Amino acid sequence: MLDLITRPLRHAVIGGTLIFSIGAGTAQAAEELRLYNWGDYINPEVLTRFTAETGIKVGLDTYGSNEEMLAKLQAGATGYDIVFPSVHMHDTMAALNLLEKTDINQSPAFKNIDPAYLRAKSDPKGEYCMPYAWGTVGIFYNKSKVSKPIETWTDFFNEARAGKKVAMLDDMREVLAVGLISNGKSVNTTSADDLKVAQDWLLERKPLISAFSYEVVPMVQSGDVVAAQYFVGALMYVKQDPANLTYVIPKEGATMYQEDMCVLKTAPNKANAKRFMEFFLRPEIASLNTIQQTNGTPNGEALKLLPAELKDNPAANPPAEVKAKLQIFNDLGKDLKKYDRAWTRVRTAN
Repeated sequence: MLDLITRPLRHAVIGGTLIFSIGAGTAQAAEELRLYNWGDYINPEVLTRFTAETGIKVGLDTYGSNEEMLAKLQAGATGYDIVFPSVHMHDTMAALNLLEKTDINQSPAFKNIDPAYLRAKSDPKGEYCMPYAWGTVGIFYNKSKVSKPIETWTDFFNEARAGKKVAMLDDMREVLAVGLISNGKSVNTTSADDLKVAQDWLLERKPLISAFSYEVVPMVQSGDVVAAQYFVGALMYVKQDPANLTYVIPKEGATMYQEDMCVLKTAPNKANAKRFMEFFLRPEIASLNTIQQTNGTPNGEALKLLPAELKDNPAANPPAEVKAKLQIFNDLGKDLKKYDRAWTRVRTAN
């Protein structure tokens, strides 16, 4: 089994297919590009600009988890050119020989990519994939509905103890990570004892959790749920209602995610895919995506173009001392079964 990380929209999952095209005419393979990305995880304006500049029609399908994407590909889905796996899934797909060597690191604009984001163990130089975006998973809450500002997971659960509703993600790795981080453990531990500590910590608090769900944004907005574990993309909603909503990285630490842009070995439009990667290396394009997504960018030059409200927001671009407490998931291989067992006990406990 593979790691389960579902990161909808970094706001919400949107399934289906979108086509971005300008002009008429019969589509030819050489004039097409098919993307398979997390739900609503790319600014549509990026795609329309690419089509306007190149004439290449872009099709976009979306998924809600790394596993959904991989399973579809392994089941025989063809026609996709670019996928956006998390770093650990980048390594898994490399081991399965699913990725095309693009030599994107030889493109002049690759110098814009901060080498710190070349995290994939299988691709330390960026010969195959390009770092795309990153963010954190913290606490999204309604300031007008809580008894005091939330800064820690203790504060989070104290709201539930006071009779208010809180929610966590329906995500094995992310939820277990809260138990691990809160007890000073690594989110990639393979120790059964460490996982037992996290499992028991969560079981003790499970009666306080009203729901395990990704669909928490409207509930937090309304105040029906006062606080929820969620992605930094929540800043999009904070921007709409800053008087009531906020997003914080818990003081104990948090997980961070990173997705990479990879070309599939079976891609029918490899040249167009490489062209899109080079297009996305441009600072003005990467920043356009980051501003709309309210997350982080591995493109150092794009970072300079972000508005101060995003660039200087410690929730979106945390200072070094906070970043030092962020942990990113690794591919655990067979040891993932230990997480499966702990998660099953947490989810099925009454």
